[in-house]
Amino acid sequence: MTVLADPAGHGAGRIGCLVVLSDDACPICRAARRWLEARAQLVPLHFLAAGSDEARQRFPALDHDATLRDLTVIADTGAVYAADGAWLACLWALADYRGLAERLSTPAMLPLARRVIAGAASVRRSTREPGYGEACDDTCR
Repeated sequence: MTVLADPAGHGAGRIGCLVVLSDDACPICRAARRWLEARAQLVPLHFLAAGSDEARQRFPALDHDATLRDLTVIADTGAVYAADGAWLACLWALADYRGLAERLSTPAMLPLARRVIAGAASVRRSTREPGYGEACDDTCR
């Protein structure tokens, strides 16, 4: 992971990092994590297994069953993003994708972004590996 200073000052004094709760039993989530980790980040992304003991301890107010259904991102400000908002937050954190995230979040583009993300979510549900990651141990991040 490469974290860059944000030359334009976007997010200055606001979001310092994002915690991404993703489903370790999902091949799409694992591939997305690898892709996100390999990109230069303006805002650091920290990954944590959704539904894990650590996630439950760090974020006791969350619906942890819901975090296994939809990608969830928590900002260090306390803001919580789920589903399409979480995917857009991840893109927004990346140096080369912040502009795309901002365009996709506009009223004109958001319906398209939601359809694409919903399509990925339906594929994710059909490819989730039963039993994978259920016994999360200290290797969860």
